[in-house]
Amino acid sequence: MKGKSVLAIAQEMINKEGNLAVLSSKSHAALIKTNGIGKDKAATLVAAFELAKRILHQQKWLFDKKITSPADVAEIYIPLLKNEVKEQFWVLCLNNSNKIIRQEAISIGNLNSSVVHQREVFKVAIDNNAASLILMHNHPSGNPEPSNEDIVITKKLVEAGKIMDIPIFDHIIIAGNNYTSFVERRLI
Repeated sequence: MKGKSVLAIAQEMINKEGNLAVLSSKSHAALIKTNGIGKDKAATLVAAFELAKRILHQQKWLFDKKITSPADVAEIYIPLLKNEVKEQFWVLCLNNSNKIIRQEAISIGNLNSSVVHQREVFKVAIDNNAASLILMHNHPSGNPEPSNEDIVITKKLVEAGKIMDIPIFDHIIIAGNNYTSFVERRLI
């Protein structure tokens, strides 16, 4: 943009949003509404933010972190999911040492729901020789309380896990900087 440097535009964007975390959650469409940011620059920013999220996330779990509590999972995944605007349902595959060997988002829904099928959850588990699973999804609303639908699908998946001999250790809901564990709440 004539008369403004890239650094000045960047600083204005950060100031407008309050911080980089909020800015990093903006969509391509939202970014191009900023004076000085065209389609190509917005695409570059979206890609850079996504790469930064993935690097931060992978640094925490690729170093053989043993999962010993729901807090371990929350520590790893809150930075990745807290600013997402659509509900995402993830499956974490664990080995016999309770280390994450695979993570996969199996459903991305809308603002307050996502569709989860048992076959997709256990396909990921079987394909990756998982000894056990942790289910996880986010609540973009910021409310960490499980819905009735969350409880029903979790019970179905736990029962299917018993049949498949792939236990489900927990179901964790991420909501902003908070989380709820079904195990801690004695819902599993």
